[in-house]
Amino acid sequence: MKPFTTLEDRYALAAQEDRCAPRIKLRIPATLRASGAQSFSVIVTDLSMAGFACDAVSGIPRGALCWLTLPGMAGLQSEVVWNNGVMIGCAFANLMNGAVLETIISRHR
Repeated sequence: MKPFTTLEDRYALAAQEDRCAPRIKLRIPATLRASGAQSFSVIVTDLSMAGFACDAVSGIPRGALCWLTLPGMAGLQSEVVWNNGVMIGCAFANLMNGAVLETIISRHR
């Protein structure tokens, strides 16, 4: 079995192994910044250990690096996995710690 070295490979593995950790539907005001661009406001609508989806009318292309900043946290590096013109789905560069995820969920439910 080949090692999972790229962000896309790690995201695919997490998606397969993370079925017991469903995506959490919520609404968190945050900021998103694509590499080399200014940040802009978004609403995170879906969060998991592996990534997030947010309302964002933006042309950020698939594969672009970006940073999500949630309230009270440092920016989390991610990669755009899909963009339908009104929402963006991203995979975190590193899986989010479960305790951090639970703290975020408890604050924003």
